[in-house]
Amino acid sequence: MIVEIDPVTMGLRILKYVVVHDCDTVINPLIVAGQIQGGVAQGIGNAFYERLAFDTQGQLINGTLADYLLPTAHEVPSIEILHQVTRSPYNELGVKGVGEAGAIPVGALFAQAIEDALELPARGIDILEIPLDPGRLWELAGAR
Repeated sequence: MIVEIDPVTMGLRILKYVVVHDCDTVINPLIVAGQIQGGVAQGIGNAFYERLAFDTQGQLINGTLADYLLPTAHEVPSIEILHQVTRSPYNELGVKGVGEAGAIPVGALFAQAIEDALELPARGIDILEIPLDPGRLWELAGAR
C-alpha cells in the first residue's frame, strides 16, 4: 500500500494497493477478484473510517449512516491482484478458501503506510491502533 497525505488537510489517498493471494488453483478469477476487492474495501473501512463513538452515558452517537463513516467507491483504490499457487497439505484436493482474506492485513498496512508518509518513526512514534481516521491523523502529525 502506498498512500499520500495532504499535510494541510490530512486528507488521505491510496495511490497503490497490491495483493498477492494464494488459494491454490483459481477456478473462477472474477469471483476470487471480487472476494479480495470486497475484503480490501472492508479492511479500509475498518482501518480508516469506521469508529464507534459513545457519549458519556455509553450511548452510541454515530449509529446511522449519516454519522458513521464508510468508504465509498471513491476511497477504495483499484487493486492489483496477483496469485501465488501452492497446494494445501491439509486436504486431498490441495485447495484453500478465498473468503475475504483481503481484509486481514489492511489495518497493519494502513498503519505502516501512514507512519511512512508522516515520517513518524523518525520522531519516535509507532502507530499501534486503528481506526486511523482524519482526526487521529491530526493528532499524530502534531505529536512531538
